[in-house]
Amino acid sequence: MVQHDFVVFIGRFQPFHIGHQHILDSALTLSERVIVVIGSADNARSPRNPFTFEERRGMIAHIYQREVSEKRLIILPVTDNQYNDDAWIAEVQREVTETVLEYGKGGGFRTHGTRDFRVGLIGFAKDGSSFYLKKFPEWDSVPVKGQYGLFNATDIRNSYFSAMGVLPRDNCSEHVVDFMKDFRLTEDYAELVADTNAVQTYQKQWGKGPFVSADAVAIQSGHVLLIKRGGRPGLDRLALPGGFVNADEHLIDAAVRELKEETRISDSRGEVPAGVLRSYIEDDKTMVFDHPHRDERARIITHAYLFRLPERTELSKIQGSDDAKHAAWYPIGNLNPSEFYADHYDILRRMLGI
Repeated sequence: MVQHDFVVFIGRFQPFHIGHQHILDSALTLSERVIVVIGSADNARSPRNPFTFEERRGMIAHIYQREVSEKRLIILPVTDNQYNDDAWIAEVQREVTETVLEYGKGGGFRTHGTRDFRVGLIGFAKDGSSFYLKKFPEWDSVPVKGQYGLFNATDIRNSYFSAMGVLPRDNCSEHVVDFMKDFRLTEDYAELVADTNAVQTYQKQWGKGPFVSADAVAIQSGHVLLIKRGGRPGLDRLALPGGFVNADEHLIDAAVRELKEETRISDSRGEVPAGVLRSYIEDDKTMVFDHPHRDERARIITHAYLFRLPERTELSKIQGSDDAKHAAWYPIGNLNPSEFYADHYDILRRMLGI
């Protein structure tokens, strides 16, 4: 029985499995149209987010070809915003509102916007990943009769990126399994397996934390100083200069040390002394970033310090060293979130307001 004009289903779908399919099937019986919102749409590939938005869209669209062609099923991307829930909620609201007004009852004008339509939100509250179910009180809560199966996407990924490369034949549709079978032959899959192995090795050696680190957000004349990671996970991904805090140092000293070690930042007189770098820190801009899944290796809580270097027509000289494979200045307006390691783009977005 149709009870809503639209039902919204939000998830990462990494990958889209039969539990997701059970919820989506339920949504389609309860609503004229279903809006699937795929999160983490522009993240770099990682063991936790291995598939692109287009790949995940393809998984869903192939299973529901008729519903997609009839525009009963609309699939939308949204980006992550780990440290600003309000901004993420606003993006989801905008995307859903535009879709409802475009497709609702022929797209005709409605005096009260989306309030002229019955909109519901469907999902199964199982863990922290379902936090969004309480974030949209303007939409009806659509119940689901229990979780379908005892597995989850994490279990599927752990088996898939293991040495055996296990395909989820019992937990995903035939099309998704075929896609994952073909994906095993790609360079991206090999990179993800290598990253998975690196995470497992790290945890065996160091444990799962929590650990404390410090990062440097160095700004000069509209540019930010970034490194390319020289190790796994995240080999060649862009990252902030930073690292773990030593047992005998303050957080701020760790940030300065890592900035010097990884970039060898210099001016006309040579490497900039630690004391001078420290004077560039804007104390009121220091922030703590502690998302539980911010780093795949372990529970790592980082303290980010904003270094605002003097404005110059010629940027300070830098050279990647220590853990950094490469270091360079990047125009702030040209940053691409899909090139970043972990949450480092989100840190920049939060600290710089971009």
